[in-house]
Amino acid sequence: MCQITRRSTDPLERRQSATGKRIDELNNKELVALLNTASTSNEQANDNEQSWVQCILSTSLSVPFVVITFAITSLLAFSIGCVARVYILSSQPSNYGVSIEGSVVEEVHQLPAPTIIPGKEVPYTTYTSKHFQMPGSATSNTLHIDRSSAIQKEGGSYAPPLEEDTSALAEPEEESTMNEHSHNTDESGEHLPAGQHLLLDFKDVDSEFLNSEERLAKAMIELTNESGLTLLSYHCHSLVPIGVSCAGVLLESHVAFHTWPLDGVIAMDLFTCGGGLLIPLLPLVKRLFGVPRVPELGEDLKDIPEPSMLWSHKWRGFRHGYDPNMEDEDDNTHQYQCLDRWVPVVSTRTKFQAYDVYEVLSPEKRDAASYHKSLEEGGDSYEARNPELFAPNRILFLDGVSQSTRYGDASYHESIVHPAMIAHDSPERVAIIGGGEGATMREVLKHKTVKNAVMIEIDDEIVALSKEYLPDWTDCSNIEGSAKWCFDDERAEPRYEDAMAYFVDRFHDPASPESKFDVIIMDALDPNDGVEFATYLYTDQAYIQSLHNALTRSGILVVQVGEVPESVSPPDEIGAFKNRAMMMKQLEETGFKSIHIYEEGHSQFYAPWATMVAFKDIETRNSWYRNSAEVDIQIKKRIGKGTTNAPLLRNFDGSTMMGYQVTPKVFDTIYCKQQPVPAKCFDKNINSNQAYNPILDRSSNPRQSKIHHFFGRGQSGEVRNPEAENETSSYPFHPKLLPEKFINGADLLFKDNKLATCDASSLERE
Repeated sequence: MCQITRRSTDPLERRQSATGKRIDELNNKELVALLNTASTSNEQANDNEQSWVQCILSTSLSVPFVVITFAITSLLAFSIGCVARVYILSSQPSNYGVSIEGSVVEEVHQLPAPTIIPGKEVPYTTYTSKHFQMPGSATSNTLHIDRSSAIQKEGGSYAPPLEEDTSALAEPEEESTMNEHSHNTDESGEHLPAGQHLLLDFKDVDSEFLNSEERLAKAMIELTNESGLTLLSYHCHSLVPIGVSCAGVLLESHVAFHTWPLDGVIAMDLFTCGGGLLIPLLPLVKRLFGVPRVPELGEDLKDIPEPSMLWSHKWRGFRHGYDPNMEDEDDNTHQYQCLDRWVPVVSTRTKFQAYDVYEVLSPEKRDAASYHKSLEEGGDSYEARNPELFAPNRILFLDGVSQSTRYGDASYHESIVHPAMIAHDSPERVAIIGGGEGATMREVLKHKTVKNAVMIEIDDEIVALSKEYLPDWTDCSNIEGSAKWCFDDERAEPRYEDAMAYFVDRFHDPASPESKFDVIIMDALDPNDGVEFATYLYTDQAYIQSLHNALTRSGILVVQVGEVPESVSPPDEIGAFKNRAMMMKQLEETGFKSIHIYEEGHSQFYAPWATMVAFKDIETRNSWYRNSAEVDIQIKKRIGKGTTNAPLLRNFDGSTMMGYQVTPKVFDTIYCKQQPVPAKCFDKNINSNQAYNPILDRSSNPRQSKIHHFFGRGQSGEVRNPEAENETSSYPFHPKLLPEKFINGADLLFKDNKLATCDASSLERE
């Protein structure tokens, strides 16, 4: 340590104390001497100060002291930073807003903050952003999730504001039934690298709404809250001279939109991952962002166009069991679905299933522009003169599965009713299993021979809902002698009970005294539906035996058996349609003499639809192969014309029936994929499908009969009867392959297993 004693450095003070005189009392010599003395004193004082500074600079600090000091200060700074970060994240969110106009920057806080739905756990996240001052942006606002809102609302009920009735929207528990896809589930908590992409465009939207950051932000927050999504933060820009762009970061992914107020257009982009479905949100999005334009002074509200919505949906990413390079086996939902119109007509639940009806416009077939032209009163355009051709398609969904459409209704229901009805000589009593929407009953009542049509449908609410929301399906006003509503026809007998129990209880005993049916049509669940009841419906032995017993001797059973397979599909026995294969086998074992399958490709399903028809006797089956002219004659006699100019049949005629007579080749293809390969597959004529021609059979000229290659048990050829297999036939062809009347005279044709010539008069005639 250095110690320096400071002396007085004031020479005047020392001089004054030495002489005892003041400065004004000194003469010139004494002043000069005093100044010299002061100069010498200053030099000595400077020397003393330099020595003191040198002493301080030479003081040393130890290395441990420096290290410890640095560590303590660093730890203190880190702790303060962590505490501050936690405090900021858990406190009221910071809303950053700047208004950019030249160099003037000011904070604004007019936009709402995202909130947490009570009961939903939202993890803490970090936020990173970079702002660029661009001349095209008027304002810039960033808002973060308000975590305090969940605390404030805890213990109370959360009811998001609604501007209008949303009863047509499915509840969250029910939304999973609409367009559900098994590969897009996240219920196990596993975060899959997959999601959904929904793109939406709106036109004719209110321009003031499209130019308001605040209103758009509120709509975005309400959309995420009502759909169960979590909006972590969003960022909006007001553009110069007009327009708004916003992007929101979701816990599930993102939402973004851009507006063109002068054009009334907004384009949206919503991407989410997880198990929630996006298509059911379309009505909600339309309500929040499809805000109609406010009429100006003197403008009629009727002249304001309704906002239109275009949308497309696509499954994204990679899911377990799904190859994005392959078509989905169940449906086509992986592909884009682009529609000009998607309007919910009704969405509800009955005691047994979800019931949804939507109206859609597909630009591939009927675009929005043509639809609006068709609505012009007194218009001279083709659309205005034929509005029925441009109306939106109406689709019925049961448990999320498409059941029927406005433009596929006639093709589908005519294909499962009229082929069998025309093949029967005089169907008087008909049973319908399912068919609650009423269209199958409508087609049955078109036949004049029908005296009683019994529909067994377990869900009575389906009938009531279809009467209100699908009126065309149950409209029998064009049928002479019928009623406006088909079920008011005196021949119609709807029964609301279990169809399986109905037949088993009444017809399990072959000697049952119950009145039997000429035709039974099963228009119920698809064989590949993943529900337990569908399996019973197609495979229960007691039920199938009861169906056989419930038919008259010439009775016919008709069953819709799902979509037609592809040539690359596995055999039905081991594929998704094993129930279809099992039913065919049981029908054969039950005693049906002939089974045939055909397809209809105009039902507007995802694939052509297959229908199976089983005959109890050969004669009725021979009538199946009437030629086109004979079928048209039967239609004219049996059905006739309608009460109006509209025809009773829109799709079915003799030419259509000729197509139904030929078994789709794909069924032969998949049948021959079985292991071991069936013996019939080695027959080179398996696909000949040569049909019986009754006109040639009645000809006076002798001819050689053609073999009937018809579908049986999943293959072309006859259905073998177990009893007939035990018989020894002397003919080179199985008797079941030939017309019954031809078999009666077969002894005259075959001698020693060789075909002999004979006179036509030797054959037994009708």
